[in-house]
Amino acid sequence: MKNRLSTPAIIILSAILMISISCGNTSNNASNPSAATAPAKPSFSKFISEKQFNDLFPLRDKFYTYAAFIKAVDDLGNIKVKVTKRATSVYQLIRTDKRTGKAAIVRQDVDWNENWAKQKPDSAYTIDYGAFCSEKDVLTNKKELAAFFAHMAHETRHGQNGVYNDGLMYTHEVNTSLPYIAESDEYPPVAGKKYYGRGPLQLSYNGNYGYASDCIFGDHKILLNNPDLVQNDPVVAFKAAIYFWMTPQTRKPSAHDVMIGKWQPNAADHVAGRQPGFGMTINIINGAVECNQGDNMPSMTDRIAYYQHFLKMLNVKDDNCACSCGKMQAYQ
Repeated sequence: MKNRLSTPAIIILSAILMISISCGNTSNNASNPSAATAPAKPSFSKFISEKQFNDLFPLRDKFYTYAAFIKAVDDLGNIKVKVTKRATSVYQLIRTDKRTGKAAIVRQDVDWNENWAKQKPDSAYTIDYGAFCSEKDVLTNKKELAAFFAHMAHETRHGQNGVYNDGLMYTHEVNTSLPYIAESDEYPPVAGKKYYGRGPLQLSYNGNYGYASDCIFGDHKILLNNPDLVQNDPVVAFKAAIYFWMTPQTRKPSAHDVMIGKWQPNAADHVAGRQPGFGMTINIINGAVECNQGDNMPSMTDRIAYYQHFLKMLNVKDDNCACSCGKMQAYQ
């Protein structure tokens, strides 16, 4: 038997990097009543059945239900967020509900309208949460789902090594004494609250809780005031995991973009040994701890083994997988 792997270390660096783009809710509205509403998308239950989900996680905690997972994917799939950056770290986030077409500013930094912030052209990208495991062909989407499940299983496992039936067994990290609080002008921590790892991907730090809350609810205060929602509400727990999977971080692409082949390495990435494949998703999630340490790093190989297990369970192959991050430099 083994306890879950390296809980505090799993997400610390990624969370710290995310804090630099974490943000607070504003009262400004960007409603667009004339925006066209999106057509209804088929439920994610068409992609994976309850029996498949149960077979993939036979020892899961009863908290993690198939119904909660499907509802999380379907609900969050109706949301997209446009992220615009000015200067080095001045951000605006516009959240759109695709069912109604209504858009609202959920973050706009205090320096947004300063002349110095406007001197360089804005850069922007849109996170469409409806693209989760559904943006490409069926085989690519299945590989992405296998990768997502592999990281969830590794983060929440509590069982026998080498069996891969023990995922989704923890709703929060074992050690809850650490507060995981960092300075954030946009997402300040609430007195008395702790932001330790919770949910399938162990969401950590006030910066991530606030950013996730803006994307999920359109209000950063909900999860900052009540971080326990991620361990007490299974739908919120899965939404938090999907948020982390789909949302790019400072200097890092999203794991979603990596698994569908949308992300391609630039010159600096090539020098750092980063390349598309499952190994890059390890680098995104826990590169500082698990990557650039050779191909036999136990935590890394555990994630890879889960990925290969789930690929087989989902009847899909990844013959050209760059699964290891053993020679990849982590992001600084």
